[in-house]
Amino acid sequence: MRIALVQHQPGPRYDENVMRGLDAVREAADRGASLVAFPELAFTPFFPSCRCGGALPLDVAEAVPGPTSDAFARLAAELGVVIVLNLYEREGDRAYDSSPVIDADGTLLGTTRMLHIAQMPHFYEQDYYTPGDHGMPVYETAAGRIGVAICYDRHYPEVMRSLGLQQADIVVIPQAGTVGEWPDGLYEAELRVAAFQNGYFTALANRVGVEPEMTFAGESFVCDPSGRVIARGPAAADAIVYADLELEQLASSHARQLFYRDRRPEIVPTLLDVNGGRSAGPSTGAVSGSRVPNPESRVQEE
Repeated sequence: MRIALVQHQPGPRYDENVMRGLDAVREAADRGASLVAFPELAFTPFFPSCRCGGALPLDVAEAVPGPTSDAFARLAAELGVVIVLNLYEREGDRAYDSSPVIDADGTLLGTTRMLHIAQMPHFYEQDYYTPGDHGMPVYETAAGRIGVAICYDRHYPEVMRSLGLQQADIVVIPQAGTVGEWPDGLYEAELRVAAFQNGYFTALANRVGVEPEMTFAGESFVCDPSGRVIARGPAAADAIVYADLELEQLASSHARQLFYRDRRPEIVPTLLDVNGGRSAGPSTGAVSGSRVPNPESRVQEE
C-alpha cells in the first residue's frame, strides 16, 4: 500500500493553501496513494511562534466539520483515498490542535486533538490550544487502522503505546519541526523506536520553509515496524513523500510476536508510581522514597 506525506510550505492566504492541498491529494492519488497526510497547521503560517497576549484568535480557527474538512471529504470520496489533515479547530470558545481523519468514502471518522500542549520559545502553544479531550483513538479506514499522534504527543511513550495496544497499523504524526531543534539523529530515532516497540508503521509529515522566527526542516519520513526508515523527504524543499508499505510486516514484527505477548499490564500502575512499585522500607541499594527527581540537582564525587 502506498502512502503520501504532503510537505508544502503554506503561504499567507488560507484559501490558496487549501487549494494547493487539494491539488496535492489529486497528485498523490494519481500516483497510487491510498492515504495522504498533512503536517501540523498545514494551511496557515505557524502562528504559535508568537505569544498570544489577549483573546484567542478564533477568527483563524474553524469548526470540524467545516469548510476545510468538507472540501477534503468531497475529494476523498471522489478519489477513494483516506486523508489525515491538521488544522486549528474551534469549538465554542475553545480551540484545539486537531487532525480530522477522513475515510475513502468521504466519511469524517472523527478528530484527534493534541493532548499535551507545549510552552517554550517559539512554541507558545498553551496560549492557543486547549488540551485534547478525545483520547487517543484509532480509526478503521480503507487504508487500515490509523492512529494520529500530533507533534508534541509523540514524545510521550504512553501515547505511542496506547495506539499500539489498539492495534494501529499506521501512526501519522503531523509535525512542526525546525532545523536543528533536536540532537543529531534523535528526530528519526524517536519514531524508529516507537515503530519497533509497538509494531506499526510511523509516518511523520513535517512543515518546511522559512517563517518569521523559525525555519522548518522538512525531511518527512516513514518507518516500518522493524524501526527501519523506508522513505525520507528532502530538507528545505517542498515535496510529496511516498512510501510503499508491506502490511504483512505488522504480524511478524517483534512487538506483535513477542513484546505484547510478554508484557505485564497488571504491574503498569505501580511502575508509573513515583516509587516505581517499590514498597517503603530499608534500602537494598536502590533509591527509595517518594521524592520526584530534580533535574537541576547534581551529585558530585570527591
